[in-house]
Amino acid sequence: MATNKKITDLSELSEASLANDDVLPIVDVSAGTTHKVRKDTLASALSGVSSISATTPIAVNQSTGAVTVSTGTIPVSSGGTGTTTLTDGGVLLGSGTGAVTAMSALSKGQIIVGDGSTDPQALSVGSNGTVLKANSSETLGVEWASESTGAVTSYTNAADNRVITSVDSSTINGEANLTFDGSVLAVSGNVTATGTVEPAGDTAAGDDAAIGYTAAEGLILTGQGSTNDVTIKNDADADVIEIPTGTQNVTMQGTLDVVGDLTAGTFTPDGDTAAGDSAAIGYTAAEGLILTGQGSTNDVTIKNDADADVIEIPTGTTNVTVAGQFNGGTIILAETDTDTSNTGSVTIDFSAHQNFVLTLTGNVTLANPSTESVGQAGVFVFIQDGTGSRTLSLGTDYETAGGAGITLSTTASAVDVVPYFVKAANSIQLGAIQKAFS
Repeated sequence: MATNKKITDLSELSEASLANDDVLPIVDVSAGTTHKVRKDTLASALSGVSSISATTPIAVNQSTGAVTVSTGTIPVSSGGTGTTTLTDGGVLLGSGTGAVTAMSALSKGQIIVGDGSTDPQALSVGSNGTVLKANSSETLGVEWASESTGAVTSYTNAADNRVITSVDSSTINGEANLTFDGSVLAVSGNVTATGTVEPAGDTAAGDDAAIGYTAAEGLILTGQGSTNDVTIKNDADADVIEIPTGTQNVTMQGTLDVVGDLTAGTFTPDGDTAAGDSAAIGYTAAEGLILTGQGSTNDVTIKNDADADVIEIPTGTTNVTVAGQFNGGTIILAETDTDTSNTGSVTIDFSAHQNFVLTLTGNVTLANPSTESVGQAGVFVFIQDGTGSRTLSLGTDYETAGGAGITLSTTASAVDVVPYFVKAANSIQLGAIQKAFS
């Protein structure tokens, strides 16, 4: 029967006397407890250990197998702290292989801050209302400082994806009319830009109203409405340019002033021109295409692709000048002046008519005209009235063969024809008279 004895009263066994299932007592002096361990368990744990430092807490007698547990200081190199006491509540600081040291217990609000080279230090809590800020000029890189003014204390109208704007120095607001979901910025209302708006992508067929840009097309305006796809208005909210829905047509409400070339498929004006137009193209149902202009030499000039004049309308006149050959169709008709009452001095207006049908109701003298054009040609038709015997005298600009003048038929209602040609200014040559047409 085993009895309780002091450890000093126990006899010591040699290793040879120990069987593997024998147990050895292990005394935890600091805890005041005793434990047992089998010899084979302890031997397995110490297998391969040839020597143990004197400072090791466990010492083994190699010849006897006796184990001694030290209750002194355990160095860091042996897994200890290198010290026997540590400050209650203190933060432990390593020192390489030196003993672990403990900081003093932190006071209320203190935090540990390092400087990157020496031991960390306890930073005392700042005054009420101060905040911790980075400051590279401070040894520890931080400092307690007064809280910045303008801190946000109120957030109104908060909702997902709303853009936040500042109301005042302490209030922000979630804008209901301005949202951003990460790809699309949606604005309900007007957009005002102090700089430029530069889109960077193409528009699409389904866009209700879009502004786009591509390197090939440049600025792109795309829309779709029930009347027009695109409408450009002036500051009076009046339409200026319209692109009717689903078409490639452009409707101009006013005047289009183009500096440079204007290229189009067809150009269809739908209004009349006016007397003051410098250069205008118009249309009316009665007149059709209308060209109106006013220049110092010509009102209208039509040129060919060599920039040479083809047709001219001299300024302020109703004359037409054809610079080259004029090839007519089936019939070319000249204006004819039919005057049923002529007596006394008669001045012919060659600028208004080409041919002249004159009924003589008395003796007639053709006064010198001022309107003839060189190269102009036509005929005079002289008709005797019911009385007959009316005579014809000529001004000096009218020339006849041999200066013989013109002798008309005298029979009542007789019809005589006289051709003429304008050779030069003040020189109208009359051909042989053909009498008594019936």
